[in-house]
Amino acid sequence: MNKKVLLIAAFIAVNGAANAQFGKLKSLVGGGSSKAKKMGQFKTVWESEFANKANRIAMVNQDGSYILGTDDNSATVLDAEGKQLWEGDFKKITTNKTNNSEFQYYIKSKNGGYLFLFDRRKLGTDRLAVLDVKTGKELWNSENYQNLLPKDGGHVDAVEYINELDAFMIAQKDGLNMVKARTGEKIWETKLFKGSVGKYVYDQERNQIVMLNFKPTSLAALFSGFKNQLVRINAANGEILWDATFRGTIEKKLITREPVVDLKIVGNKVFLWLDGLQCYNLDNGQKVWEVAYENDMTKSSGFLGNKSQKGIYRTLADPIYTKDAVYLVIFGSRDRAKYVEKHDLESGKLIWASEKITGAFSMPNLYKTGNRVMVQVGGKVEVQEIETKRELGTGNTSTTYKIYNDYVNQKNGILSLDDKTGQTAWRSERFDKRITDMIIHQDKTVFVGDGDEFFSYDIESGKQLFDVKHKDARVGRATDVIDFGDNVVILSEKGLASYAKADGKRVYATEKLSGADYFYEIGGNYFLRDQRNSKNVIYGVDMNTGEIKGKVESKGKGGSEKYGDGIDITDDGEFIFAFKNKKVEKIKVNN
Repeated sequence: MNKKVLLIAAFIAVNGAANAQFGKLKSLVGGGSSKAKKMGQFKTVWESEFANKANRIAMVNQDGSYILGTDDNSATVLDAEGKQLWEGDFKKITTNKTNNSEFQYYIKSKNGGYLFLFDRRKLGTDRLAVLDVKTGKELWNSENYQNLLPKDGGHVDAVEYINELDAFMIAQKDGLNMVKARTGEKIWETKLFKGSVGKYVYDQERNQIVMLNFKPTSLAALFSGFKNQLVRINAANGEILWDATFRGTIEKKLITREPVVDLKIVGNKVFLWLDGLQCYNLDNGQKVWEVAYENDMTKSSGFLGNKSQKGIYRTLADPIYTKDAVYLVIFGSRDRAKYVEKHDLESGKLIWASEKITGAFSMPNLYKTGNRVMVQVGGKVEVQEIETKRELGTGNTSTTYKIYNDYVNQKNGILSLDDKTGQTAWRSERFDKRITDMIIHQDKTVFVGDGDEFFSYDIESGKQLFDVKHKDARVGRATDVIDFGDNVVILSEKGLASYAKADGKRVYATEKLSGADYFYEIGGNYFLRDQRNSKNVIYGVDMNTGEIKGKVESKGKGGSEKYGDGIDITDDGEFIFAFKNKKVEKIKVNN
């Protein structure tokens, strides 16, 4: 059976990758003649080895000064130069002889971070231990916290790291415990909050936390009288300042395990986005008002021995808050239509509702700009997919994890609503099979495209400023857009094309860069990701010219859940780390 590794990044190997060649680049500045260029090459800073096989965790901390590789029973840590800092077996490092730790968390920090080990005992008491990644020493261990691991081997929902306090919240049947991350010292426990922390907002000035709970999978059977709780709590001693009941059920994203919920404090109000919007008084926790509507996130499963789980997210735009109003994309439960509503922030009173939009699966973007509200109907959704395949004849299974953007065939368009009345000032429906995300420029211009054309409109009047025939760039249909200074870069099926915001003039186009389905902007560096056919390829891109700096194709396990198996990237985007079994390669992005 394929084993799962559990990774947490505190708020997210390739041999010869540095010598890979790639296609051609076509420069079409101003639509002029083309000039072929070869792909650049990433430079390898160093190659090194772990003392063990890094098939559980293979990650770096934020700046790459600590590189961690673990298997079930041991760990190795290297420094920024690839030299070994320490290695050892968990059973020898831990004083409670924690050994077979298939379930592991890595909590990143610039000082190395924490390695959190779980050892489930079938005929005894579960063990946990926390190691200092910098030194390899055991910080603390405990057998006081039981039933933390779900029986199906899924993610550990009963433990939440509170970055602002450098502490763990550990949910148990009888309540919630706050524990110092470095010492394991219990700061406090409360019997008044049951379940795991689903979302929290930390108030540093008052040293208070507003948070809500959910029923963790591992402890679900132990909770009989579970109720949804939204609380304001004193972080110093665990005193519950107020306790309120919220409506709805919290889901978590399939792979990244981010809760599909939002908690925000605006003025003296707490806003909870979950199956609608619920507003509470920050001082006493009383519910002030709410607007109920469905969340149309979907999941599906496969058949005939091949199990597939798919979660679709980002189908509804996040609420927009101003000093006196909030704007919502509503999914109607009766008519199944979507529309925009503007509510008074203080009372929740409906100020206006837009026309109903039928046939729209997603309305992912909403912008307040001047006296207009811009609405995107249709567009990319986020897909997280876990596919498990059984090999014929062997009984072995392999599991692939994918995070990518996709388009759903639906009615597409953009609406410009009058902010005072909600009436449609103008609309455009020149989008046949897809619509890219909107890019708003200086509150005056909106840029948006379909697969083959790219448009610019005046936000106030709706006047079309230009229409670019994107298909002439010969890079395939548009799949995404990137706001890049004075230009808009269109990520397409076969490459990139960049257009000037001023007049739509093409700056460049690439050819034969196919399959990229996700992009990242990290510290001003841009990366494209190709996940087709169970592979994981990361490209570095110069968005000024469209040139490819280099590529890394993963052949390893571990890696960050954000970037996929075998790959991790530093927070400044300057270095890529590629992992393969014992080997690790440090790669420089900018030569």
